[in-house]
Amino acid sequence: MHLLLVEDDIVISRELLLRWHARGWSADACATLAAAELALPTSAVDPRYDLIVLDLGLPDGDGVDWLVRQRGADLRMPVIVLTARDRIADRIRGLNGGADDYLVKPFDPDELDARIDAVRRRGQASRGERLQYGRITWFGEQGAAYIEGHALELLPREFQVLGLLLGRAPRLLPKRALVDALAERNLNLADSAAEVYVSRLRRKLAGSGATIRTLRGFGYVLELADEQTA
Repeated sequence: MHLLLVEDDIVISRELLLRWHARGWSADACATLAAAELALPTSAVDPRYDLIVLDLGLPDGDGVDWLVRQRGADLRMPVIVLTARDRIADRIRGLNGGADDYLVKPFDPDELDARIDAVRRRGQASRGERLQYGRITWFGEQGAAYIEGHALELLPREFQVLGLLLGRAPRLLPKRALVDALAERNLNLADSAAEVYVSRLRRKLAGSGATIRTLRGFGYVLELADEQTA
């Protein structure tokens, strides 16, 4: 495990680095967004880090805005937000900006480590899978999905949700199963997060011949247009 910690609190940074090194994890720390950007790889083929732990209130900018820019530049590695911002709106903004998980300070280091492990396990569980439905092809090993050979620009959580939908299609994906897979601890946030990711994925699948139908109170179904099923 090789982690990048973006945190300007010297005490938190030092304690986490000591803790992770004791666990046998390799970790680098940055106190600014500019330093974090320099630490990132220049190619998605060589990810360098397995996961980023990101504070939001950094001296040189807002962590969510930075994350949005990095996701737009094809940053694919998982990101866990670690912040004092505890409003539901802040959490949803962080998840909507590309975070894979969100933990509020003050936090339990054991919980943070457990979330790091969980996010990594989810990524590893999908590796090697290939799913096909209609014009959509999903490759777990590549972390990429295509519509008739044209790559879909998906954030990691969107990629995960698409894989879950494809794995069930054309059957129902229960909302609770989606919530559990997203591994959110706050149930209200988890429901909101699931809706956010499904909504964004629905827009990105426009023109694919597939659509995500919401069965309120039950979950979601990935369906093909009539001309594909005829």
